[in-house]
Amino acid sequence: MKTLLLALVVSPSLLFSAEVTSTTRQLARPVLIRNEQNSLLQLSIDTGERPYVQVQSITVSLDGSADIESLQFFFTGENGGFSSEKPYGERVQPANKIVFKGHARLNAGLNHFWLSCRMRADADLSRKVDASVTVVETTAGRSAPRDATPNIRKRIGIALRRHWDDGVHTYRIPALATTAKGTLLCVYDMRRRAGRDLQEDVDIGLLRSTDGGRTWSPQQVIMDMGTFDGMPQELNGVSDPGIIVDPSSGEVFCFAVWMNGNAGQHQWNKGGSEPGFEIGKSAQFVMTRSMDEGKSWTKLENMTRTWKDPKWILYAPSPQQGISLRDGTLVMPTQGRDQQDRHFSNLLISRDHGKTWTVSQAASFGNTECQAVQLTNGSIMLNCRSENPTKLRTVAVTHDLGATWTPHATNRKGIIEPNCNGSLYRFDYDRAGQMKSVLLFANPHSQTGRTHHSIQVSFDEGETWPDEYRLLLDEGRGAGYPSLSRVDNQHIGIVYEGSGSHVVFEKVSINELLTPETKRARE
Repeated sequence: MKTLLLALVVSPSLLFSAEVTSTTRQLARPVLIRNEQNSLLQLSIDTGERPYVQVQSITVSLDGSADIESLQFFFTGENGGFSSEKPYGERVQPANKIVFKGHARLNAGLNHFWLSCRMRADADLSRKVDASVTVVETTAGRSAPRDATPNIRKRIGIALRRHWDDGVHTYRIPALATTAKGTLLCVYDMRRRAGRDLQEDVDIGLLRSTDGGRTWSPQQVIMDMGTFDGMPQELNGVSDPGIIVDPSSGEVFCFAVWMNGNAGQHQWNKGGSEPGFEIGKSAQFVMTRSMDEGKSWTKLENMTRTWKDPKWILYAPSPQQGISLRDGTLVMPTQGRDQQDRHFSNLLISRDHGKTWTVSQAASFGNTECQAVQLTNGSIMLNCRSENPTKLRTVAVTHDLGATWTPHATNRKGIIEPNCNGSLYRFDYDRAGQMKSVLLFANPHSQTGRTHHSIQVSFDEGETWPDEYRLLLDEGRGAGYPSLSRVDNQHIGIVYEGSGSHVVFEKVSINELLTPETKRARE
């Protein structure tokens, strides 16, 4: 009897049948330059019924160390969400193999750790990062964790705009465009005091990149109505920028909606805007122009009386990039509320390089923010955000610059959405000496929330969007609002409101988009 009791004291593990096991998981989320923390993986250790087990070391294998500045493990205990409150071990420099040493004491049951990294400022946006835990050393023994997500590798992006950058509370509604000389222009809302839509203190900001998105200029403010009519900044908000480049002249046009007065009102809600043109009652359609690659911009022009039908309650740009047709016609997607308060999507068109503009008929009703592409046959496809409760994109086609419209075969049945802006883009590329083209579409690929930010590919002019070619960029929750634009002949750029930053930029090769998911996971 004494021998048995002694054995129990010396070997308390004999009291428990469950073994200590461990699992790693990676989320499909980019690691972002400028972010202090980027979660690489979650390590979960299950002690079963064993109390007081201590983790003595965690060994990590790292792929992509050249782009990482430093790494740190954090212990979150029973909480499965990421937190940087409790470091485990020291912050370390990257290497192919790293051993983190510490003394975290686990509770009985499931316990969690997170491996986080800080990226180098010059990290290569074309590369990826991957990490795996090979050994967990505990006082109850060692284990080799099971990898629950073996096919996930982290893309590298840039946190272009973050909470409180330059003293601004929230950045939203980005739109991306590429000039004739290849400069990337990203415009967006600067919501200075809070994250609210208009009416609020909101200006339009701009970032420029002349090296394919690797580095970006300091922020410029290109639209700010100040204290117009003696009213404070929070009653002179400018929001929802749309942008279009004329490739023949190099001129860039940026549009937005301006509200004066109307405290607490939203232009899309009853009372937020009225028929007619009067400043202070009707939301205003404003424009600014640049002839030097976005370095300088003209004084704001108020185009409301020229473009808005006085019977309409609202007319505004779609916060997205416009297009230039093959004959040089400029086409800017727009939206509004007609005299019956029906939400509509349509086009703003110029045949003389922006000297004069005409407004098309509505493509359809019950939809708003929209994006356009020119199809091979010369027609224009308009892809629109649908109103609640519809969770499918509205798609229409015009052969006469918006004088008449017909629903597309995929109208409200081809592409899912959570009621959010999207981005449609034609990408021409060279494959073995032959010019080819695909349509790309980006949005939060979900019908329940703004998660699973993705790029889809169509090889047949938007008739189908094969799921095996969908590229998942960020499975986390963000505000959405993506915008696609060419970086060069082999890369597409995208800005979107992701889970890791208010505005994220990523560069994606066309080869990756043209590779099916099953093959992509092996490469």
